[in-house]
Amino acid sequence: MTERIEGHGGELALAALRAYGVREMFTLSGGHVFPLYDAAHKAGFPLYDVRHEQSAVFAAEAVAKLQRRPGLAVLTAGPGVTNGISGLTSAYFNASPVLVLGGRAPQFRWGSGSLQEMDHLPLVAPVTKHAETVFSTDDIPRAVTAALTAALTPHRGPVFLDLPLEAVFSVADAELPTLPGIAPVEADPGEVAKAAGLIAGATRPVIIAGSDVYAGDAVDALRAAAEALQVPVFTNGMGRGALPPEHPLAFAKARRVALKGADVVVVVGTPLDFRLSFGDFGDARVVHIVDAPSQRAGHVEPAAAPAGDLRLILTALADHPGDRVDHADWVAELRVAEDAAKARDAEEMAAETDPIRPARIYGELRKVLARDAVTIGDGGDFVSYAGRYLEPAQPGTWLDPGPYGCLGTGMGYAMGARVSYPDRQICVLMGDGAAGFSLMDVESLVRQKLPVVIVVGNNGIWGLEKHPMRAMYGYDVAADLQPELRYDQVVTALGGAGETVAKAGDLGPALRRAFDAGVPYLVNVLTDPTDAYPRSSNLA
Repeated sequence: MTERIEGHGGELALAALRAYGVREMFTLSGGHVFPLYDAAHKAGFPLYDVRHEQSAVFAAEAVAKLQRRPGLAVLTAGPGVTNGISGLTSAYFNASPVLVLGGRAPQFRWGSGSLQEMDHLPLVAPVTKHAETVFSTDDIPRAVTAALTAALTPHRGPVFLDLPLEAVFSVADAELPTLPGIAPVEADPGEVAKAAGLIAGATRPVIIAGSDVYAGDAVDALRAAAEALQVPVFTNGMGRGALPPEHPLAFAKARRVALKGADVVVVVGTPLDFRLSFGDFGDARVVHIVDAPSQRAGHVEPAAAPAGDLRLILTALADHPGDRVDHADWVAELRVAEDAAKARDAEEMAAETDPIRPARIYGELRKVLARDAVTIGDGGDFVSYAGRYLEPAQPGTWLDPGPYGCLGTGMGYAMGARVSYPDRQICVLMGDGAAGFSLMDVESLVRQKLPVVIVVGNNGIWGLEKHPMRAMYGYDVAADLQPELRYDQVVTALGGAGETVAKAGDLGPALRRAFDAGVPYLVNVLTDPTDAYPRSSNLA
Protein backbone atom coordinates (compact mmCIF):
# COMPACT_ATOMS: atom_id res chain seq x y z
CA MET A 1 0.00 0.00 0.00
CA THR A 2 1.27 3.47 -0.85
CA GLU A 3 2.42 5.47 2.17
CA ARG A 4 1.27 9.05 2.65
CA ILE A 5 3.08 11.53 4.85
CA GLU A 6 2.33 15.04 6.04
CA GLY A 7 4.86 17.73 6.82
CA HIS A 8 6.73 20.73 5.52
CA GLY A 9 8.95 20.43 2.47
CA GLY A 10 12.02 19.49 4.49
CA GLU A 11 10.19 16.62 6.19
CA LEU A 12 8.82 15.33 2.90
CA ALA A 13 12.29 15.44 1.34
CA LEU A 14 13.89 13.66 4.29
CA ALA A 15 11.35 10.83 4.17
CA ALA A 16 12.14 10.20 0.51
CA LEU A 17 15.88 10.46 1.13
CA ARG A 18 15.85 7.94 3.97
CA ALA A 19 13.89 5.47 1.84
CA TYR A 20 16.83 5.49 -0.56
CA GLY A 21 19.41 4.81 2.14
CA VAL A 22 20.71 8.36 2.64
CA ARG A 23 22.00 8.56 6.21
CA GLU A 24 23.61 11.98 6.58
CA MET A 25 23.48 15.57 5.34
CA PHE A 26 26.45 17.81 4.51
CA THR A 27 25.81 21.54 4.35
CA LEU A 28 26.80 25.14 5.02
CA SER A 29 24.09 27.01 6.88
CA GLY A 30 21.66 29.09 4.83
CA GLY A 31 18.18 30.39 5.49
CA HIS A 32 16.70 29.13 2.23
CA VAL A 33 17.10 25.51 3.40
CA PHE A 34 16.16 25.81 7.10
CA PRO A 35 13.28 23.29 6.79
CA LEU A 36 15.72 20.59 5.77
CA TYR A 37 17.73 21.28 8.94
CA ASP A 38 14.54 21.27 11.00
CA ALA A 39 13.56 17.88 9.63
CA ALA A 40 17.03 16.46 10.28
CA HIS A 41 17.20 17.89 13.80
CA LYS A 42 13.80 16.54 14.85
CA ALA A 43 14.51 13.10 13.37
CA GLY A 44 18.02 12.76 14.84
CA PHE A 45 19.38 12.62 11.30
CA PRO A 46 23.16 13.36 11.29
CA LEU A 47 24.01 16.80 9.93
CA TYR A 48 27.60 17.93 9.25
CA ASP A 49 28.43 21.50 8.36
CA VAL A 50 31.48 22.94 6.62
CA ARG A 51 33.17 26.27 5.97
CA HIS A 52 32.88 26.22 2.16
CA GLU A 53 30.12 24.64 0.09
CA GLN A 54 32.55 22.77 -2.13
CA SER A 55 33.56 20.71 0.93
CA ALA A 56 29.93 19.74 1.53
CA VAL A 57 29.62 18.36 -2.00
CA PHE A 58 33.00 16.62 -1.81
CA ALA A 59 32.00 15.04 1.51
CA ALA A 60 28.78 13.77 -0.06
CA GLU A 61 30.79 12.45 -2.99
CA ALA A 62 33.18 10.59 -0.68
CA VAL A 63 30.20 8.84 0.94
CA ALA A 64 28.77 8.01 -2.48
CA LYS A 65 32.07 6.62 -3.75
CA LEU A 66 33.02 4.65 -0.66
CA GLN A 67 29.59 3.26 0.22
CA ARG A 68 28.12 2.96 -3.28
CA ARG A 69 24.91 4.73 -2.27
CA PRO A 70 23.60 8.29 -2.59
CA GLY A 71 25.44 11.10 -0.84
CA LEU A 72 23.58 14.30 0.07
CA ALA A 73 24.67 17.94 0.08
CA VAL A 74 22.30 20.79 0.93
CA LEU A 75 23.31 24.23 -0.37
CA THR A 76 21.64 27.57 0.08
CA ALA A 77 20.59 29.75 -2.86
CA GLY A 78 22.86 31.71 -5.19
CA PRO A 79 26.49 31.59 -4.03
CA GLY A 80 25.79 28.45 -2.01
CA VAL A 81 24.96 26.58 -5.20
CA THR A 82 27.65 28.20 -7.35
CA ASN A 83 30.31 27.44 -4.72
CA GLY A 84 29.34 23.77 -5.02
CA ILE A 85 29.59 23.48 -8.80
CA SER A 86 33.20 22.26 -8.82
CA GLY A 87 32.12 19.45 -6.52
CA LEU A 88 29.17 18.62 -8.75
CA THR A 89 31.45 18.58 -11.79
CA SER A 90 33.92 16.25 -10.10
CA ALA A 91 31.04 13.94 -9.19
CA TYR A 92 29.90 14.04 -12.82
CA PHE A 93 33.32 12.99 -14.13
CA ASN A 94 33.60 10.37 -11.36
CA ALA A 95 30.10 8.92 -11.89
CA SER A 96 29.27 9.52 -8.23
CA PRO A 97 25.58 9.37 -7.21
CA VAL A 98 25.41 12.67 -5.33
CA LEU A 99 22.19 14.62 -4.76
CA VAL A 100 22.49 18.36 -4.22
CA LEU A 101 19.39 20.06 -2.84
CA GLY A 102 19.60 23.77 -3.54
CA GLY A 103 17.66 26.54 -1.91
CA ARG A 104 16.00 28.99 -4.30
CA ALA A 105 14.51 32.47 -3.97
CA PRO A 106 10.68 32.48 -3.69
CA GLN A 107 8.88 31.83 -6.94
CA PHE A 108 5.96 34.15 -6.12
CA ARG A 109 8.42 37.09 -6.15
CA TRP A 110 10.53 35.84 -9.06
CA GLY A 111 11.95 38.72 -11.06
CA SER A 112 11.55 41.22 -8.21
CA GLY A 113 15.12 40.99 -6.98
CA SER A 114 14.90 38.72 -3.94
CA LEU A 115 18.08 37.90 -2.02
CA GLN A 116 20.27 35.52 -4.04
CA GLU A 117 17.65 35.21 -6.76
CA MET A 118 19.15 33.13 -9.52
CA ASP A 119 18.09 30.35 -11.86
CA HIS A 120 20.61 27.63 -11.03
CA LEU A 121 19.50 25.04 -13.56
CA PRO A 122 21.34 26.41 -16.62
CA LEU A 123 24.57 26.27 -14.60
CA VAL A 124 24.20 22.80 -13.15
CA ALA A 125 22.41 21.01 -16.02
CA PRO A 126 25.61 20.33 -18.06
CA VAL A 127 27.25 18.56 -15.08
CA THR A 128 24.31 16.55 -13.74
CA LYS A 129 22.23 13.63 -14.95
CA HIS A 130 19.01 15.28 -13.80
CA ALA A 131 18.26 18.87 -12.75
CA GLU A 132 14.83 20.13 -11.80
CA THR A 133 13.06 22.93 -9.94
CA VAL A 134 10.32 21.58 -7.66
CA PHE A 135 7.59 24.23 -7.45
CA SER A 136 5.04 22.32 -5.38
CA THR A 137 5.52 21.05 -1.81
CA ASP A 138 3.59 17.85 -2.38
CA ASP A 139 5.76 17.08 -5.41
CA ILE A 140 8.99 16.94 -3.39
CA PRO A 141 8.94 13.18 -2.58
CA ARG A 142 8.32 12.34 -6.25
CA ALA A 143 11.16 14.61 -7.35
CA VAL A 144 13.63 13.21 -4.80
CA THR A 145 12.79 9.64 -5.80
CA ALA A 146 13.14 10.41 -9.51
CA ALA A 147 16.45 12.22 -8.97
CA LEU A 148 17.99 9.44 -6.88
CA THR A 149 16.82 6.79 -9.34
CA ALA A 150 18.61 8.69 -12.10
CA ALA A 151 21.72 9.09 -9.94
CA LEU A 152 21.96 5.34 -9.31
CA THR A 153 21.15 4.18 -12.85
CA PRO A 154 24.33 3.38 -14.79
CA HIS A 155 26.13 5.35 -15.92
CA ARG A 156 25.81 6.87 -12.43
CA GLY A 157 26.24 10.53 -11.61
CA PRO A 158 25.12 13.58 -9.65
CA VAL A 159 21.65 15.12 -9.68
CA PHE A 160 20.26 18.47 -8.54
CA LEU A 161 16.93 19.68 -7.20
CA ASP A 162 16.05 23.34 -6.71
CA LEU A 163 13.58 24.04 -3.90
CA PRO A 164 11.94 27.49 -3.97
CA LEU A 165 11.44 29.08 -0.57
CA GLU A 166 7.66 28.66 -0.45
CA ALA A 167 7.84 25.04 -1.64
CA VAL A 168 10.24 23.91 1.07
CA PHE A 169 8.68 25.95 3.91
CA SER A 170 5.04 25.07 3.18
CA VAL A 171 3.18 22.05 4.60
CA ALA A 172 1.50 19.40 2.46
CA ASP A 173 0.14 15.88 2.48
CA ALA A 174 2.03 13.82 -0.08
CA GLU A 175 2.45 10.30 -1.37
CA LEU A 176 5.81 8.65 -0.71
CA PRO A 177 6.58 6.82 -3.96
CA THR A 178 7.47 3.16 -4.05
CA LEU A 179 11.11 2.79 -4.93
CA PRO A 180 11.52 1.71 -8.53
CA GLY A 181 13.91 -1.15 -9.04
CA ILE A 182 17.01 -0.54 -11.15
CA ALA A 183 17.32 -3.59 -13.33
CA PRO A 184 20.81 -4.61 -14.47
CA VAL A 185 21.49 -3.84 -18.11
CA GLU A 186 22.44 -6.94 -20.05
CA ALA A 187 25.07 -6.38 -22.70
CA ASP A 188 24.76 -7.69 -26.23
CA PRO A 189 25.69 -11.40 -25.90
CA GLY A 190 27.45 -11.32 -29.25
CA GLU A 191 29.64 -8.41 -28.18
CA VAL A 192 30.48 -10.17 -24.90
CA ALA A 193 31.36 -13.39 -26.74
CA LYS A 194 33.56 -11.42 -29.14
CA ALA A 195 35.40 -9.81 -26.21
CA ALA A 196 35.86 -13.17 -24.48
CA GLY A 197 37.24 -14.74 -27.64
CA LEU A 198 39.71 -11.92 -28.16
CA ILE A 199 41.00 -12.15 -24.60
CA ALA A 200 41.18 -15.93 -24.47
CA GLY A 201 42.90 -16.09 -27.86
CA ALA A 202 45.42 -13.33 -27.15
CA THR A 203 49.06 -14.13 -26.53
CA ARG A 204 49.77 -11.11 -24.35
CA PRO A 205 46.49 -9.70 -22.94
CA VAL A 206 46.28 -7.05 -20.22
CA ILE A 207 43.32 -5.87 -18.13
CA ILE A 208 43.08 -2.29 -16.85
CA ALA A 209 40.25 -1.92 -14.32
CA GLY A 210 38.89 1.43 -13.16
CA SER A 211 36.50 3.03 -10.72
CA ASP A 212 33.26 1.64 -12.18
CA VAL A 213 34.39 -1.87 -11.27
CA TYR A 214 34.13 -0.85 -7.61
CA ALA A 215 31.08 1.37 -8.10
CA GLY A 216 29.27 -1.44 -9.89
CA ASP A 217 30.14 -3.97 -7.16
CA ALA A 218 32.01 -6.03 -9.77
CA VAL A 219 35.27 -6.60 -7.88
CA ASP A 220 34.64 -10.32 -7.29
CA ALA A 221 33.60 -10.78 -10.91
CA LEU A 222 36.81 -9.06 -12.07
CA ARG A 223 38.93 -11.39 -9.97
CA ALA A 224 37.05 -14.41 -11.30
CA ALA A 225 37.54 -13.30 -14.92
CA ALA A 226 41.23 -12.55 -14.43
CA GLU A 227 41.84 -15.89 -12.72
CA ALA A 228 39.81 -17.91 -15.21
CA LEU A 229 41.58 -16.37 -18.20
CA GLN A 230 44.92 -15.85 -16.40
CA VAL A 231 45.26 -12.21 -17.47
CA PRO A 232 47.47 -9.69 -15.63
CA VAL A 233 45.52 -6.82 -14.07
CA PHE A 234 46.42 -3.16 -13.63
CA THR A 235 44.09 -0.69 -11.95
CA ASN A 236 43.38 3.01 -11.65
CA GLY A 237 41.05 5.20 -9.58
CA MET A 238 38.81 3.24 -7.23
CA GLY A 239 39.69 0.09 -9.10
CA ARG A 240 42.89 0.12 -7.04
CA GLY A 241 42.91 -2.76 -4.57
CA ALA A 242 40.46 -4.85 -6.61
CA LEU A 243 43.20 -7.46 -6.60
CA PRO A 244 45.38 -7.24 -3.47
CA PRO A 245 49.07 -6.50 -4.14
CA GLU A 246 50.08 -10.07 -3.26
CA HIS A 247 47.74 -11.60 -5.87
CA PRO A 248 49.78 -13.34 -8.62
CA LEU A 249 47.88 -11.45 -11.33
CA ALA A 250 48.06 -8.01 -9.66
CA PHE A 251 50.50 -5.58 -11.24
CA ALA A 252 51.24 -1.90 -10.69
CA LYS A 253 54.82 -1.09 -11.69
CA ALA A 254 55.14 -2.81 -15.06
CA ARG A 255 52.37 -0.96 -16.90
CA ARG A 256 54.65 0.59 -19.52
CA VAL A 257 56.19 -2.80 -20.34
CA ALA A 258 52.74 -4.39 -20.41
CA LEU A 259 51.14 -1.86 -22.71
CA LYS A 260 54.14 -1.82 -25.04
CA GLY A 261 54.06 -5.60 -25.41
CA ALA A 262 50.34 -6.36 -25.21
CA ASP A 263 48.38 -7.62 -28.21
CA VAL A 264 44.97 -7.11 -26.51
CA VAL A 265 44.26 -4.39 -23.94
CA VAL A 266 41.02 -4.81 -22.00
CA VAL A 267 39.87 -1.58 -20.34
CA VAL A 268 37.06 -2.16 -17.84
CA GLY A 269 35.02 0.54 -16.14
CA THR A 270 37.14 3.56 -16.96
CA PRO A 271 37.26 5.93 -19.94
CA LEU A 272 39.90 5.92 -22.65
CA ASP A 273 41.11 9.36 -21.59
CA PHE A 274 44.46 11.09 -21.02
CA ARG A 275 45.30 8.65 -18.21
CA LEU A 276 45.30 5.80 -20.74
CA SER A 277 46.93 7.52 -23.71
CA PHE A 278 43.45 8.22 -25.12
CA GLY A 279 43.14 4.53 -25.95
CA ASP A 280 46.16 4.48 -28.27
CA PHE A 281 48.03 1.28 -27.42
CA GLY A 282 50.00 0.90 -30.64
CA ASP A 283 49.14 -2.27 -32.53
CA ALA A 284 47.20 -3.82 -29.67
CA ARG A 285 43.50 -4.43 -30.15
CA VAL A 286 41.30 -2.70 -27.57
CA VAL A 287 38.37 -4.23 -25.72
CA HIS A 288 36.45 -1.49 -23.91
CA ILE A 289 33.95 -2.77 -21.34
CA VAL A 290 31.62 -0.11 -19.94
CA ASP A 291 28.52 -0.01 -17.76
CA ALA A 292 26.35 1.92 -20.22
CA PRO A 293 26.36 2.56 -23.99
CA SER A 294 26.94 6.28 -23.34
CA GLN A 295 30.42 5.44 -22.05
CA ARG A 296 31.69 3.89 -25.25
CA ALA A 297 34.62 5.88 -26.56
CA GLY A 298 33.83 7.94 -29.64
CA HIS A 299 37.42 8.73 -30.59
CA VAL A 300 38.66 5.14 -31.02
CA GLU A 301 37.28 2.05 -32.71
CA PRO A 302 37.59 -0.85 -30.23
CA ALA A 303 37.68 -4.44 -31.39
CA ALA A 304 34.83 -5.15 -28.97
CA ALA A 305 32.83 -2.88 -26.66
CA PRO A 306 30.31 -4.69 -24.43
CA ALA A 307 28.10 -2.21 -22.55
CA GLY A 308 26.04 -3.24 -19.55
CA ASP A 309 26.22 -4.53 -15.99
CA LEU A 310 29.91 -5.12 -15.33
CA ARG A 311 29.24 -8.07 -13.03
CA LEU A 312 27.33 -9.88 -15.74
CA ILE A 313 29.90 -9.13 -18.43
CA LEU A 314 32.90 -10.15 -16.32
CA THR A 315 31.14 -13.30 -15.14
CA ALA A 316 30.50 -14.21 -18.77
CA LEU A 317 34.19 -13.70 -19.53
CA ALA A 318 35.12 -16.03 -16.66
CA ASP A 319 32.70 -18.64 -18.02
CA HIS A 320 34.00 -18.45 -21.60
CA PRO A 321 33.61 -21.97 -23.00
CA GLY A 322 36.10 -21.68 -25.87
CA ASP A 323 39.79 -22.49 -26.16
CA ARG A 324 42.25 -20.41 -24.19
CA VAL A 325 45.86 -19.56 -24.96
CA ASP A 326 48.31 -20.22 -22.14
CA HIS A 327 49.41 -16.84 -20.75
CA ALA A 328 51.89 -18.17 -18.19
CA ASP A 329 55.00 -16.95 -20.01
CA TRP A 330 53.51 -13.48 -20.46
CA VAL A 331 52.56 -13.22 -16.79
CA ALA A 332 56.04 -14.38 -15.79
CA GLU A 333 57.66 -11.80 -18.10
CA LEU A 334 55.65 -9.01 -16.50
CA ARG A 335 56.43 -10.32 -13.01
CA VAL A 336 60.15 -9.92 -13.72
CA ALA A 337 59.59 -6.31 -14.79
CA GLU A 338 57.31 -5.71 -11.80
CA ASP A 339 59.84 -7.05 -9.31
CA ALA A 340 62.66 -5.00 -10.82
CA ALA A 341 60.56 -1.84 -10.62
CA LYS A 342 59.60 -2.62 -7.02
CA ALA A 343 63.27 -2.97 -6.12
CA ARG A 344 64.01 0.44 -7.63
CA ASP A 345 61.05 1.95 -5.80
CA ALA A 346 62.20 0.42 -2.52
CA GLU A 347 65.54 2.20 -2.86
CA GLU A 348 63.81 5.53 -3.55
CA MET A 349 61.39 5.08 -0.62
CA ALA A 350 64.35 4.51 1.71
CA ALA A 351 66.35 7.54 0.53
CA GLU A 352 68.12 9.35 3.40
CA THR A 353 68.54 12.61 1.51
CA ASP A 354 67.80 16.00 3.04
CA PRO A 355 65.79 17.84 1.80
CA ILE A 356 63.37 14.94 1.93
CA ARG A 357 62.38 13.32 -1.35
CA PRO A 358 58.64 12.68 -1.72
CA ALA A 359 59.27 8.97 -2.23
CA ARG A 360 60.61 8.69 1.33
CA ILE A 361 57.31 9.97 2.73
CA TYR A 362 55.47 7.14 1.04
CA GLY A 363 58.06 4.63 2.20
CA GLU A 364 57.30 5.63 5.78
CA LEU A 365 53.54 5.75 5.22
CA ARG A 366 53.56 2.17 3.94
CA LYS A 367 54.88 1.11 7.36
CA VAL A 368 52.01 2.67 9.33
CA LEU A 369 48.94 2.45 7.07
CA ALA A 370 46.56 -0.40 7.89
CA ARG A 371 45.23 -2.58 5.08
CA ASP A 372 41.80 -0.98 5.38
CA ALA A 373 43.06 2.61 5.71
CA VAL A 374 41.38 5.12 3.39
CA THR A 375 43.95 7.25 1.61
CA ILE A 376 42.88 10.47 -0.07
CA GLY A 377 44.90 12.30 -2.69
CA ASP A 378 44.43 16.06 -3.03
CA GLY A 379 47.19 17.57 -5.09
CA GLY A 380 49.12 17.40 -8.32
CA ASP A 381 52.82 16.58 -8.20
CA PHE A 382 52.85 15.24 -4.62
CA VAL A 383 49.83 13.00 -5.18
CA SER A 384 51.38 11.62 -8.38
CA TYR A 385 54.00 10.03 -6.14
CA ALA A 386 51.21 8.53 -4.03
CA GLY A 387 49.79 6.82 -7.09
CA ARG A 388 53.18 5.31 -7.79
CA TYR A 389 54.29 4.22 -4.33
CA LEU A 390 51.10 3.33 -2.46
CA GLU A 391 49.34 0.08 -3.32
CA PRO A 392 45.88 -0.18 -1.72
CA ALA A 393 45.33 -3.64 -0.28
CA GLN A 394 41.53 -3.54 -0.41
CA PRO A 395 39.03 -2.13 -2.89
CA GLY A 396 37.19 1.04 -1.92
CA THR A 397 40.08 2.52 0.05
CA TRP A 398 41.49 5.06 -2.43
CA LEU A 399 40.00 8.48 -3.19
CA ASP A 400 41.44 11.02 -5.60
CA PRO A 401 39.92 13.87 -7.63
CA GLY A 402 39.59 11.68 -10.73
CA PRO A 403 39.88 12.79 -14.35
CA TYR A 404 38.50 16.29 -13.71
CA GLY A 405 41.58 16.93 -11.55
CA CYS A 406 39.91 19.41 -9.19
CA LEU A 407 42.02 20.46 -6.21
CA GLY A 408 40.28 21.11 -2.90
CA THR A 409 38.69 17.69 -2.43
CA GLY A 410 40.83 16.86 0.59
CA MET A 411 38.90 18.04 3.63
CA GLY A 412 35.48 17.20 2.17
CA TYR A 413 36.63 13.71 1.19
CA ALA A 414 38.17 13.33 4.66
CA MET A 415 34.89 14.27 6.32
CA GLY A 416 32.90 11.83 4.19
CA ALA A 417 35.45 9.06 4.75
CA ARG A 418 35.52 9.57 8.52
CA VAL A 419 31.72 9.58 8.71
CA SER A 420 31.68 6.38 6.64
CA TYR A 421 34.35 4.62 8.68
CA PRO A 422 34.60 5.88 12.29
CA ASP A 423 37.22 3.27 13.24
CA ARG A 424 39.57 3.26 10.25
CA GLN A 425 42.68 5.28 9.53
CA ILE A 426 41.85 8.23 7.26
CA CYS A 427 44.92 9.81 5.66
CA VAL A 428 44.86 12.85 3.36
CA LEU A 429 47.87 13.29 1.07
CA MET A 430 47.97 16.96 0.20
CA GLY A 431 50.23 19.18 -1.83
CA ASP A 432 51.01 22.57 -0.34
CA GLY A 433 49.23 24.16 -3.28
CA ALA A 434 46.09 22.11 -2.67
CA ALA A 435 46.19 23.10 1.01
CA GLY A 436 45.09 26.58 0.02
CA PHE A 437 41.73 25.31 -1.24
CA SER A 438 40.24 23.54 1.76
CA LEU A 439 42.49 23.61 4.82
CA MET A 440 40.12 25.94 6.68
CA ASP A 441 37.70 23.03 6.87
CA VAL A 442 40.00 21.42 9.43
CA GLU A 443 37.96 23.60 11.79
CA SER A 444 34.84 21.69 10.73
CA LEU A 445 36.59 18.38 11.44
CA VAL A 446 37.80 19.58 14.84
CA ARG A 447 34.44 20.98 15.90
CA GLN A 448 32.59 17.82 14.92
CA LYS A 449 35.24 15.50 16.42
CA LEU A 450 36.27 13.87 13.15
CA PRO A 451 39.99 13.04 13.46
CA VAL A 452 42.06 12.51 10.31
CA VAL A 453 45.75 12.60 9.44
CA ILE A 454 46.91 15.12 6.83
CA VAL A 455 50.36 14.77 5.27
CA VAL A 456 51.46 17.85 3.33
CA GLY A 457 54.27 17.58 0.82
CA ASN A 458 55.63 21.10 1.19
CA ASN A 459 58.06 22.06 -1.57
CA GLY A 460 57.03 25.72 -1.74
CA ILE A 461 56.03 25.60 -5.40
CA TRP A 462 53.28 24.57 -7.79
CA GLY A 463 55.35 21.56 -8.86
CA LEU A 464 53.07 20.42 -11.64
CA GLU A 465 53.47 23.83 -13.32
CA LYS A 466 56.88 25.17 -12.32
CA HIS A 467 59.02 22.38 -13.76
CA PRO A 468 57.16 22.04 -17.09
CA MET A 469 57.08 25.80 -17.57
CA ARG A 470 60.82 26.06 -17.03
CA ALA A 471 61.35 23.24 -19.49
CA MET A 472 59.14 24.94 -22.09
CA TYR A 473 60.21 28.58 -21.68
CA GLY A 474 63.39 28.61 -19.63
CA TYR A 475 61.63 30.53 -16.85
CA ASP A 476 58.52 30.27 -14.71
CA VAL A 477 55.97 32.71 -13.31
CA ALA A 478 53.06 32.35 -10.87
CA ALA A 479 54.49 29.04 -9.69
CA ASP A 480 56.03 29.89 -6.30
CA LEU A 481 54.53 29.59 -2.82
CA GLN A 482 55.99 30.62 0.52
CA PRO A 483 58.86 28.23 1.25
CA GLU A 484 58.63 26.20 4.48
CA LEU A 485 55.22 27.63 5.36
CA ARG A 486 53.95 26.23 8.68
CA TYR A 487 50.73 24.54 7.64
CA ASP A 488 50.88 22.57 10.88
CA GLN A 489 50.51 25.80 12.83
CA VAL A 490 47.40 26.63 10.79
CA VAL A 491 45.87 23.33 11.86
CA THR A 492 46.92 23.90 15.47
CA ALA A 493 45.29 27.33 15.45
CA LEU A 494 42.08 25.71 14.19
CA GLY A 495 42.04 23.32 17.14
CA GLY A 496 43.95 20.36 15.74
CA ALA A 497 47.61 19.51 16.09
CA GLY A 498 50.67 18.95 13.95
CA GLU A 499 54.38 19.34 13.40
CA THR A 500 56.90 20.17 10.70
CA VAL A 501 59.41 17.52 9.60
CA ALA A 502 62.63 18.51 7.85
CA LYS A 503 64.74 15.34 8.31
CA ALA A 504 63.97 12.01 6.70
CA GLY A 505 64.75 10.14 9.91
CA ASP A 506 62.02 12.03 11.76
CA LEU A 507 59.22 11.00 9.41
CA GLY A 508 58.31 7.67 10.98
CA PRO A 509 57.89 8.92 14.55
CA ALA A 510 55.90 11.94 13.32
CA LEU A 511 53.47 9.75 11.39
CA ARG A 512 52.97 7.44 14.36
CA ARG A 513 52.18 10.44 16.57
CA ALA A 514 49.71 11.67 13.97
CA PHE A 515 47.75 8.43 13.85
CA ASP A 516 47.68 8.20 17.65
CA ALA A 517 46.56 11.81 18.18
CA GLY A 518 42.78 11.43 18.03
CA VAL A 519 42.38 14.91 16.50
CA PRO A 520 43.00 16.30 13.01
CA TYR A 521 46.79 16.23 12.81
CA LEU A 522 48.94 17.69 10.03
CA VAL A 523 52.45 16.46 9.30
CA ASN A 524 54.09 19.24 7.31
CA VAL A 525 56.98 17.65 5.41
CA LEU A 526 59.54 19.96 3.83
CA THR A 527 60.39 18.28 0.52
CA ASP A 528 62.99 18.86 -2.16
CA PRO A 529 61.63 21.44 -4.66
CA THR A 530 63.96 20.13 -7.37
CA ASP A 531 62.46 16.64 -7.22
CA ALA A 532 59.94 16.57 -10.07
CA TYR A 533 57.66 13.64 -10.82
CA PRO A 534 58.53 12.29 -14.29
CA ARG A 535 55.60 12.64 -16.65
CA SER A 536 54.62 13.34 -20.22
CA SER A 537 52.41 16.33 -20.90
CA ASN A 538 48.69 15.91 -20.23
CA LEU A 539 47.83 19.18 -21.96
CA ALA A 540 46.88 17.54 -25.26
